[in-house]
Amino acid sequence: MYERTLNERESRVDWPLGLALLGLFLVGVTFIYSATSARDSFADIPWYRQLAFQQVVWFGLGTLMAVGFCFLDYRVWTRWALVYYWVMILLLVAVLIPGIGSMRWGARRWINMGFFQFQPSEFAKLAFIFAQAHFLSRPVEELRQSGVFWKGLGLTLLPFALILKEPDLGSALVLLPVGMVMMYVAGVPVRFLRRFLGGSALLVGLILVDILYAPPGWQIKLENYQKRRLLVYFGRDYAPADASPEVRRLARIQQFNDSYNVRQALISVGSGGFFGKGWRKGDQIRLGFLPRGVAHNDFIFSVIAEEKGFVGSVVVIALYTVVLFAGLRTAGQARDRLGKLLAVGVVTLFLSHVFINIGMNIRIMPVTGIPLPLLSYGGSSVLCSLIAAGMLQNIHYYRKVY
Repeated sequence: MYERTLNERESRVDWPLGLALLGLFLVGVTFIYSATSARDSFADIPWYRQLAFQQVVWFGLGTLMAVGFCFLDYRVWTRWALVYYWVMILLLVAVLIPGIGSMRWGARRWINMGFFQFQPSEFAKLAFIFAQAHFLSRPVEELRQSGVFWKGLGLTLLPFALILKEPDLGSALVLLPVGMVMMYVAGVPVRFLRRFLGGSALLVGLILVDILYAPPGWQIKLENYQKRRLLVYFGRDYAPADASPEVRRLARIQQFNDSYNVRQALISVGSGGFFGKGWRKGDQIRLGFLPRGVAHNDFIFSVIAEEKGFVGSVVVIALYTVVLFAGLRTAGQARDRLGKLLAVGVVTLFLSHVFINIGMNIRIMPVTGIPLPLLSYGGSSVLCSLIAAGMLQNIHYYRKVY
């Protein structure tokens, strides 16, 4: 009885999670402003059109959506999980249709809403977590059947294939660890997961060997930019062994240009030292070495590392650690398996984004265009991150008490 009373007195608001998210938002807005204010045209842009202000607007809207999400028990929201899932599948198909999907930088990932570039792949991740959690929250005895495993895998691979078609390899790959971890936590037999992961690892290994070592006529067809990113990451020469001097020279120029962003990001991180050069004093940003088109989104971590150094980088990682551990605590306290699976899916999604984005900034991962949650600029990313956090708060609010 005494234990019950203590637990009932615990706050139903997860304050560490909320404060960590607020901290990430403040850091993000501060350094988005720093990254964009170095542009020559910055002084001519009205304050309400500056990206830092727009990020504030997206955060405010996302916070309202997250708070609104908490007013209704997550079990009620999840009754419509398959509806969310299939609506997002239809949108992922629609974005591939010329005239509906907007083509930018060689990819068709957005639907132009006029005031907002809607990116279905970001929202598809949340819809997938809902659908997968709803599907896997069945009795454990059913999860031991191979047919249930293949159906759960199908839920993962359908959006994976559509997002890959855009092409958006990074967002597609994020679905795999989310799906696999949710299956493992739900109680799917490890032998099923082991066989799938073993087969996937073998397939990826064969693809890499084919791309890196096979003659051009025998290689698997990938988008040119995807192939070049892998060659840059593994340090492979663009030119074939029998290339003429002129072809080799042109290939080296292309390779130098393709590796420019990663190289400058790494220089930015390394040049920050322990305390950094100071806010808005980063030479890589001010002088335009770190490309201004990507400094405020994909490479925002490099901006922070240069201007606030090792200390600033540790603060960012510490804030994400609070978010992840708060999510794990929520999963452990969830009132049922559905809540546990939802929380685990959100935590794995956040972890995948953070690991891949920071990894590509320090060159331990290939460049994939994955945003850093709440730090990178982007309306769809901010809204989805806050809705996912609202999901965690919802599970925490309705957690078990005993």
